[in-house]
Amino acid sequence: MQAAAPTRFFAVRDLRAFLLLVLFLPLLASCGYNTIPTAEEKAKAAWSEVLNQYQRRADLIPNLVETVKGYASHERDTLQAVVEARAKATQVTVSPQTLSDPNAFKAFQDSQAGLTNSLSRLLAVVENYPDLKANQNFLALQAQLEGTENRIAVARRDYIEAVREYNLTLRTFPSVLWATLWFTNNEPYQTFTIPDDKMQVPTVNFGTSKG
Repeated sequence: MQAAAPTRFFAVRDLRAFLLLVLFLPLLASCGYNTIPTAEEKAKAAWSEVLNQYQRRADLIPNLVETVKGYASHERDTLQAVVEARAKATQVTVSPQTLSDPNAFKAFQDSQAGLTNSLSRLLAVVENYPDLKANQNFLALQAQLEGTENRIAVARRDYIEAVREYNLTLRTFPSVLWATLWFTNNEPYQTFTIPDDKMQVPTVNFGTSKG
């Protein structure tokens, strides 16, 4: 009989704690407690899409280089520059956990910009090879590359906006209270500083008018 009293006490205490939690959770949600983690997850998801599109571009490059090599093998330096830039770009990654690291993010951004520049030079060289420009395999690869560049631009834009919203939650009221009291380890995320027009591969005109 004596053992039942503590059991009932803990049961009542647990029930009260549960009821308080049920009542307290809506208050937490209404006062912005979820704002920071929600914005953070959106930024991470946007970053994953950026990585997906850059990987899509990297996957196209080996076939592109091989196709160009078949018609312009003596453009060895230009082709090698693309291969090396791709290798560097695929080696530098920024995970969601390191998005708040300025140095890591800059290394990623610089490596992708280097690959963009190398691709630009390669596509400029292609203008000197009419037979290559007419090759169906090359045309298909070039179309895929252009489509990927457009997706990269969209993914970058969405990421920049998601980071803007997330960073604002860490600095604006009332979510700044939660950042100060609860989410103390959350740091602002880095964003792209190189303009889109410097990151995109320029469209190659294959001698046809778009009039």
